[in-house]
Amino acid sequence: MTSLTIRDAVDSIDIDIGGTFTDLVLTFNGERHIAKCPTTPHDLSVGFLNAIEAAGEKVGLTTEELLPKIDIMRYSTTVALNRLLQRKGPRIGLLTTEGHEDVILIGRGAQWTDGKRVTERRNIAIQTKPLPLVDRSLTLGVRERIDSAGQIVRPLDEEDVRQKLRTLMERGARAIVVSLLWSFANPIHEQRVREIIREEYKEYHIGFLPVVLSSAVVSKSGEYERTMTAVLDAYLQRSMQNDIGATWDKLRESGYRGAFLMIHNSGGSADIFKTPASRTFNGGPVAGLMGAAYFAERLGYRNVVAADVGGTSFDVALVVESSVRNYNFRPVIDTWMVNVTMMETISIGAGGGSIAKVDGSRLSVGPESAGSMPGPVCYDLGGTEPTVTDADVVLGYINPDGYFGGRMPLSRAKAEKAIREKVAAPLGVEVVEAAALIRHVVDENMTSAIKRQVQMRGYHPEDFVVFAFGGAGPTHMTGFRGDVPKAVVFPAAPVFCAMGSSIMDIVHMYEQSQRMVFMQPMSEKLVIAPAQFNAVVDVLIDKAQRELQSEGLAVEDAQYTLELDMLYGGQVNVKRAASPLLHIRSDADAQAIYDAFEKEFSEAFSPLVVNKPGGVFLDNFVLRVTVPTWNPELPVHQLQGVDASAARIGERKAYWPQTKQWVQTPVYQWEQLQPGNEIMGPAIIEAEFTTIVVPPTDKFGIEKHGLGVLEPITPPTRRKRVMSRIAVAA
Repeated sequence: MTSLTIRDAVDSIDIDIGGTFTDLVLTFNGERHIAKCPTTPHDLSVGFLNAIEAAGEKVGLTTEELLPKIDIMRYSTTVALNRLLQRKGPRIGLLTTEGHEDVILIGRGAQWTDGKRVTERRNIAIQTKPLPLVDRSLTLGVRERIDSAGQIVRPLDEEDVRQKLRTLMERGARAIVVSLLWSFANPIHEQRVREIIREEYKEYHIGFLPVVLSSAVVSKSGEYERTMTAVLDAYLQRSMQNDIGATWDKLRESGYRGAFLMIHNSGGSADIFKTPASRTFNGGPVAGLMGAAYFAERLGYRNVVAADVGGTSFDVALVVESSVRNYNFRPVIDTWMVNVTMMETISIGAGGGSIAKVDGSRLSVGPESAGSMPGPVCYDLGGTEPTVTDADVVLGYINPDGYFGGRMPLSRAKAEKAIREKVAAPLGVEVVEAAALIRHVVDENMTSAIKRQVQMRGYHPEDFVVFAFGGAGPTHMTGFRGDVPKAVVFPAAPVFCAMGSSIMDIVHMYEQSQRMVFMQPMSEKLVIAPAQFNAVVDVLIDKAQRELQSEGLAVEDAQYTLELDMLYGGQVNVKRAASPLLHIRSDADAQAIYDAFEKEFSEAFSPLVVNKPGGVFLDNFVLRVTVPTWNPELPVHQLQGVDASAARIGERKAYWPQTKQWVQTPVYQWEQLQPGNEIMGPAIIEAEFTTIVVPPTDKFGIEKHGLGVLEPITPPTRRKRVMSRIAVAA
């Protein structure tokens, strides 16, 4: 792999592999092109290369001609979660401190419901803890002990380690995780255990096996979470290595010699072969969030709901006051709590492939999905269960002959048949009513997810704008935006997560847990020790610089920011706050850091719970290192006037629940619309990979950057806005 020369890297490929489609954004010679292909679950590299081939056709190049011209390739994928769900990882052996062998079996109190849907959490009586990834027979304790201050209480018994290691190998372990008590405070025992394993099983031995140290994976307190993070990395390492390695080999064979980066759930990207598996979870939705923040800043929007409707899921995240520093307080991967820094996004099972089912007299949509194979019934690939896409076809919103740029014709007859037999007949309604119900239910599910993020957090929906993306986002935005008055559609909306990764900087996160008293209880005096504080920061900076150099990145381009996990005494609410300074050089510096924490804490919880008499404690240091990448600016076009008739390509019958009747609805071509054009609903706007639905109550216009904006024809009255605020306050 060549060294990264970020300042000169302007030609890039960004790929996001979802459960249904593989999305691609090609930035080439200063222009962006998008491509979309069905995901190939049996071999993700096939869909990967198909998308590159489709993008190459748009610039008149074959894959072999295009790839040598590309400088950077960024990649987000669901491969880690897919492999985890299949439970086909190697047998993991776990070495921990003697007497603490049951930590991952006990878990946290909430482990019963970690990763479960809301409906499952409500019925806790039938919940069970997840089956462990490590058999109890493969979890052994070694004789050693380090205390919370990092002092050795009991020296490591090396002979005991060798004996336990041989036992694990005899029992079938094919990867070893080492997670000892307080190893983040002093990793010396974990490091020595790894040396012993390497002494026993050398690189040229058949029994050579991966070794993962919890202190190396995440140097933070929380024994269960730290151990599970290391276990997940070990469990997924080989399968991800094989999958991504196969893709990399095919890219090399086709002439690619540029950098290969993986999108991280922390909001950045890094060398794909130096990325732990746990950092790849949810990378696609995080890329969409970062893209939303980037474009929101340039468009002048301070508060944005990033809403991604794909084939399998609906992902929603917030940009609040131009900030995306919202992290999962209790990050969960599948059903295990972990200790990695993950940007907060909410995902529910609602998308174009979500399956509609009738249970008695109740209609539910999702979370089960038809995926890409066999897909919705209308794909005519063997699917039998009606989906949201089938409903959109029956209602007349999606053109069966123009789907996927006309390359994927759909069967309206089969969609109608499935809805009639599986939904309409059991409910005793007409097919079109059943299709409208399917659409209504899935839209309400998505609206509820947005309300939990906006209204339930005390924000006012009229202060936000929705960025609707994903293949089905523009099709359903009028239904799920709820009380948010405006929705924005980007030309690259169907591949927006890939677009988001194309503007993401290279970001590395380094963490170190160390408890320090920042403000003395009762006296409210700042007592943080500057030398101790600065020493931790300097260690993190040194580690960051060594890693940047190893990846071929220019250290002088790196930008460093510090975030601190702090809390008030007597409280459990930890707040990660941005520190205005990297080091403490004076009392004024300490005061500035505290003031920043108090401000963010007050905004997140309430000024009423600020508890200075209880003191302030610092739990964890987070160093964020950013290497900026090149990003093009949004184009500005001259407005051409409101008349959109030149983009009109015909009309077709569509069913509008607002009037409960079929209407001959004008159809427009997205690519032919000009800035300044305005379309009154009802209308349908077709693009290559998505369809924009404009109901009778809304209007759709193209603004100066070429973006689409959906708004009500009649703005909400002042009374409605006031009542909305009263409801939020209540």
